[in-house]
Amino acid sequence: MDMWWKVGLVLVMCSGLTSSEAREEHWDSSPRSMVLRVPVETLDFGFVPSVVYETHAYYEPGPIGVLFHMVHAFLYVVQPNPFPKDLIVKMVQQNMGGIKGNDYKKPENVVLLLQAIYYELGFIVLTVLGVIFVLFVPIVGLCFCVCRCCENCGGEMHQRQKKNGDCLRGFYMATLITTSVFLAVGVTVAYAANQNITNQIKSTRRFVSTNIRDLKSFANYTPAQIDYLSAQYTTAKNKVLSDLDNIGTLLGGQIHNQLEREVVPALDNALRMTTVKVEGAIKAMRETKEALESVTTSLEILQEGTGRLQNSLQSERASLSNTLNDRACSNGDVTHTCNTIHGTLSQLALSANFHGLPDVEAPLANLDAVLKTDLSNIVQKGYSSFNDTPRLVREQTKAIVLEMKGLLDKSGGEIIGFTKMFPLEPALENFTKFLTESQKNIEAYYPQIDQLDFYRWIGCVVICCMVVLVLAFNFLGLLCGSCGYDKNATPTTRGCLSNTGGNLLMASVGFSFIFSWMLMGIVVTTFVVGGNIEKLVCEPLANRQIFKIIDTPYMVHPAKKNFLPGMLFQDPNIDLTIGSMYRDCYENNGLYSALQLETKFNFNKFLNATVYNPELTKIFNSVNVDLRGMLLLEQEDKDNLIDFANTGIGDIDYQAYLTEVNKGVTVVDLLSYANELEVQADRLPRGALENALKGHASSIRQIHKEQVVPMEQAMKFVKARGTLSQSIKLLQKTSRELPIKVTNVFNAIETVEYLIANNASHVVKKETDKFIKNIVGYFSQYTEWVKHSLGTEVAQCKPISNIIDSLEIVACSFIVDSVNTFWFGLGGCCLLLIPSIIISVKLAKFYRRMDTEDVYDDSMDVVVCGYHNESLYGINNPVMSSYPSYDTMRWYPRASAPPRQPDW
Repeated sequence: MDMWWKVGLVLVMCSGLTSSEAREEHWDSSPRSMVLRVPVETLDFGFVPSVVYETHAYYEPGPIGVLFHMVHAFLYVVQPNPFPKDLIVKMVQQNMGGIKGNDYKKPENVVLLLQAIYYELGFIVLTVLGVIFVLFVPIVGLCFCVCRCCENCGGEMHQRQKKNGDCLRGFYMATLITTSVFLAVGVTVAYAANQNITNQIKSTRRFVSTNIRDLKSFANYTPAQIDYLSAQYTTAKNKVLSDLDNIGTLLGGQIHNQLEREVVPALDNALRMTTVKVEGAIKAMRETKEALESVTTSLEILQEGTGRLQNSLQSERASLSNTLNDRACSNGDVTHTCNTIHGTLSQLALSANFHGLPDVEAPLANLDAVLKTDLSNIVQKGYSSFNDTPRLVREQTKAIVLEMKGLLDKSGGEIIGFTKMFPLEPALENFTKFLTESQKNIEAYYPQIDQLDFYRWIGCVVICCMVVLVLAFNFLGLLCGSCGYDKNATPTTRGCLSNTGGNLLMASVGFSFIFSWMLMGIVVTTFVVGGNIEKLVCEPLANRQIFKIIDTPYMVHPAKKNFLPGMLFQDPNIDLTIGSMYRDCYENNGLYSALQLETKFNFNKFLNATVYNPELTKIFNSVNVDLRGMLLLEQEDKDNLIDFANTGIGDIDYQAYLTEVNKGVTVVDLLSYANELEVQADRLPRGALENALKGHASSIRQIHKEQVVPMEQAMKFVKARGTLSQSIKLLQKTSRELPIKVTNVFNAIETVEYLIANNASHVVKKETDKFIKNIVGYFSQYTEWVKHSLGTEVAQCKPISNIIDSLEIVACSFIVDSVNTFWFGLGGCCLLLIPSIIISVKLAKFYRRMDTEDVYDDSMDVVVCGYHNESLYGINNPVMSSYPSYDTMRWYPRASAPPRQPDW
């Protein structure tokens, strides 16, 4: 027994577990570890190397199972009470120290004794009846023999003939045949049970062999399973490393996706404003710029011509004024004309003053710079900067990732080192050697077991042969008696074969008296032992009620609550029972779960303390992503937007341009003025004044032709080139809307930057926590998988339950059921021997040759009794003379009988 407990402890050590009381679970102190989010990806840790156990602890008895069920039903009738768990517990606990002196008289012990007697009442009654049978059958047999020797109890060799004699003989014969058949069935049942034990010896060897092989497999596979558990930490670590290597894509991508809901619409709005509204203004500015450039070129021409024209007109106006101031204009009628002409001199002046127009060089320069600014590209830079979030996250977490990788390698080394710190190989080697030696020792007893079983088989066969001997005499007696019986022969003239049949039947009676009490003694003994073992051991073992007795607190020792943990761990307060261990092993769970090793060897606690160590927790808590450095617009782009909004085109005096362009070159048409001057000159008398005025008209025409006409053509060209008036009007409208539109774009982008820098912090923190929880979730998957594997797949203890089940099959199904079936069949034979004795005695009268017989005299109507010899005394019997074949010496009955008819 001690050796087996050592084996159990070795198996525990083989589980690769040790106490981790020195390690603390620091991770539980972290707020982030309180609620773990299920990772997006479920890790595949593969399958723990499994072992297929050979033992199938199941027994199907086959046809003999019907007999087993019959015996069980009979025992249920004898003992219908449920298993007395409470009674046994009380008896064991109260009498644990032994009963001494007058302790039997204590009320509690008396009550328990009465309860035990009540429970065993059926066995007691049948046992008493069996003992009576054993005691009285020899006595009855002896008395029967003595009585027959005194010619009583059927010992007188005289048979009284009756009218229904043939019916009685037939009845007795049928009854004896039936009884003998049942006797044969009973002895066959006993022989089958006897043979079943011998047949199952090989199965017992098979159970021993497979159970030992299963224990070896259990020991050999356990280290590989533990190594597999520790190796699968690499799966979780590699997944974590992969996520850390892709932290930019995973974490940065999630942050980008969350912010995208608000950032991208803002950028899209800015891009839409640049493409729809601002681009329209840019088109107008581009057309206006071209028009202004043309106007600027034309204005240079006009301004240059305006100067020459103004000088020419001033000179002509001065010359004409001098002419009109001549004395000739002082004469009567001439004076009015001169005064009229003198009054029109002011019309010889410029109408459009192009020199007074504002300079557009600066606005043109600003327009040129603005038109070179690509607003769509500025917004696209914002997209690009926002899409660069993964790179920004990767750069900010680079140092943390490196530190975390180092800690993961350290934790993996600690887990592998933990599984290697025990000398498992020597322990397993010693355990395997122990199993091998044990198997050899057990196999060494096989010849002795076979020999003992042979002796047992011979003994049971001898016992069965006692019944078979009686059966043989019964059947031989019936055969001889039936075959030798002559219905026309009188009792005194029966043949030798018939007489032999009767003698054989009487021999069966004698052997029945000799063997029946011995057989009943064997039946009673095996019934008491086998029946109680079946009811008190096998049945509670089959329904596991017996485990409840063993697992009853303080059952084995008054100071030890639980038996199993007290033996294994020297700690009886652990809530571990044989029943719970058997259930777990029967379900092929791991030994770690079956023995509740977490109470002493908490591997999960060690694993949590290793995987979720404080340094790793600190690193997780230090993960922080700051997006405040993200700029959608560089300062240069912001300045370009400001310059775009402040081109200065809104400050141009567009009305002055429009006014001057719409004016004529001169105040009056010079050709009309020259023609009017000639008309006035024609009204004057001929002379020098007339000629002088006509000369001035000719000069004016010359000025118009040489200076005014080219300027008018230049102005027409400007108007024709770009409809300057319309362009200026469009630019005037655009110049008022453009700063507002550009400012809206600028404000939209700045709003997005503010959102990313400030309001996005909760998004960043939320996604960072999710990423960390995913990382922790991979470790959580690993620890949960290890916990599940330790409980269900590592060191599966099915061999332990198989050992218990195999013992139950061997002890109960192979032995106890067979023994019970043996006494059941043999007991039936013992009971049937009683009617067999009675019927054989009755039937033997009809087969044996009698010394005397009944003779009925028709003439005297009396029966003459006694010896009668016709040849000796010469008496002529008229009745008997009709039967010449009868013997001459006969017995006659003491009572009369009806006359014998020939057809009887």
